[in-house]
Amino acid sequence: MEQQTPVSLTEEELKAQELLGEKEADSKLRIYTGPLGQTITILFLVWATFQVYANTLGMVDAMSLRTWHLFFLLGFTFLLFPTFTKEKRKRALPPIWDIALLATTMFVFAYLLKNYTEIAKRGGYLLTGDLIVAGITLVLLFEGGRRASKNLAVLGLVFLLYNFLGMLIPGELGHVGFSLKRVLNHMIWGSQGIFGVGIGVSATYIFLFVLFGSYLKYSGFSQFINDIALTMVGRSAGGPAKVAVLASALLGMINGSAIANVATTGTITIPMMKKTGYKKEFAAAVEAVASTGGQFAPPIMGAVGFVMAEFMGVSYTTVLLAACIPAFLYYLTLLFAVHFEAKRLGLSGLSKENIPQALEVLKKQGHLMIPLVVLLVMLSLGYTPLFAAVVSIFATVAASWLRKETRMTWSTIIKATVEGSRSAITVGMSCAIIGVIIGTVSLTGLGLSFGYIVLRIVGEGQLYLGGLMVMIMSIVLGMGVPGVAAYVIVSTVSVPVLIQAGAIPMAAHMFCLIYACLSNITPPVAMSSYVASGIANSDQTKTSLIAVKLGLTGFVLPFFFLDNPILLLGTVADIPLMLTLRAIATSSIGVIALSAGLQGYLFRKLHTIEKILLIVSGLLFIETKMITDLIALAVFGSITVIQFMQKRSLIGEKI
Repeated sequence: MEQQTPVSLTEEELKAQELLGEKEADSKLRIYTGPLGQTITILFLVWATFQVYANTLGMVDAMSLRTWHLFFLLGFTFLLFPTFTKEKRKRALPPIWDIALLATTMFVFAYLLKNYTEIAKRGGYLLTGDLIVAGITLVLLFEGGRRASKNLAVLGLVFLLYNFLGMLIPGELGHVGFSLKRVLNHMIWGSQGIFGVGIGVSATYIFLFVLFGSYLKYSGFSQFINDIALTMVGRSAGGPAKVAVLASALLGMINGSAIANVATTGTITIPMMKKTGYKKEFAAAVEAVASTGGQFAPPIMGAVGFVMAEFMGVSYTTVLLAACIPAFLYYLTLLFAVHFEAKRLGLSGLSKENIPQALEVLKKQGHLMIPLVVLLVMLSLGYTPLFAAVVSIFATVAASWLRKETRMTWSTIIKATVEGSRSAITVGMSCAIIGVIIGTVSLTGLGLSFGYIVLRIVGEGQLYLGGLMVMIMSIVLGMGVPGVAAYVIVSTVSVPVLIQAGAIPMAAHMFCLIYACLSNITPPVAMSSYVASGIANSDQTKTSLIAVKLGLTGFVLPFFFLDNPILLLGTVADIPLMLTLRAIATSSIGVIALSAGLQGYLFRKLHTIEKILLIVSGLLFIETKMITDLIALAVFGSITVIQFMQKRSLIGEKI
């Protein structure tokens, strides 16, 4: 089935596609003409059907599911991902070397599926053939990883070499080194290497929720989100920026890719913000920050919440509750930041004729919310996330049929299935490479060694210093990596360090997740900011710095709940309701004060000392102690009264 680029693409959409092609490999795939194109479509449908069946009704053991999943991932990678950047994309057949790689992949995985159980029965003893197949599998994995996620493949290769070269590294990070046989056994034939938790997450949660997101998109849910956001905030000061915040948050939590979210919603929201009067760097930064936060925003959290629940051995509702306040404060900061900036610049909202009627939107498109309601209800009733995701996919199709305008035809269903399956390849290959990293950590004891070094440097009980080191490492390891994959890497190494330093498990996991996601807007890489700045024709460095300022709550909040996790709902037992409500209220006021101080506007433009005092009071509000709240209230209240009175006097003078 040949795919063609629509001729009606706007300049911003074409630019977004070009930028996405530079930053995400799965946006620059080969396009096959003739019978092979149709065959690939059928193979995607087969893969999706197998994944749905295996995760619900099928009696497929975990290792077989992971092996089949990686087989499909590698097969599609060699078929669709170019070997070289400048390779001709449109073709009838793959290059001869990829045909050879596909044939090798089929042989190797047939061998793995046939012999895994047999090797387990003989106590893990490996024959020469087993070792050769394991070596070939690693080579195939890294070639696929190079095409789909180059940065992560390089990192994985560094970790792989660490297994052999540990004796050359001095100090606690050194080790005696391992033989090739031991490494191949651990990485391929063991359960902690490439067929471990990384590919397990991809074969279950990631694939099904990426597929669910694709179905939502093709049902018209994206348009519904844009329309409902317009009705809510479109006419207020800086309306287009607020629409960008709400729409990007809701769509970002579903698709799980901040970069792809910027490239899709940004082509609409960034030109709209610029037209309203926002500077191009600010408009790009707003879109980048809003799209990034969707990865830790309930109820879906880009599928990473389900992975966190699996790692922690808790229910998903526990993770969902814990993420509510951090995500709420993150977006509240951003909404008020764009509001204060609009007021500072004297910007208005959209005109009434450009705003759809709320009741009309709900009447025509409100039924598209049914799949999300089904998902949340099933999760609250105790069904597994995998079963709930599959039911929600079918609910999406059923809901779309409630109105003729949104009805998903067979052609639309096929497109949704193909796009969802294709979108899962890059994340899936990233998870497979992560298996090498996790395997290295478990084989060499790197995690324990790193934790010992950190604790020795910062000292026992120095939670904030330990958190600072983990923050830096989380941002670095998360650069250029999809949100879920970044969390899996970071949590493997960093969570044990924070727990040893005194953090509770939920706070440690949430800390690592947020910083891994924020790497998308953190210079020097800042991939979300890069794509957004390209769409806006803005300076990349300025855009990234503004994005960090707008997302400041995300950077400081984890340190507050690290030691006092009252802001993570449901994680601390026997907390009085009034104390929780007070923490939510004061933190909300705090992020508003923080936004005002950073944007330099409350009721009028702020003097430098007022900016500093508001930022300090905002941070004191976020700290949940009574004494800090009282001090912050006195400072914030005084500045608010002074600002309000000065504004009234100015209005009086004009009259």
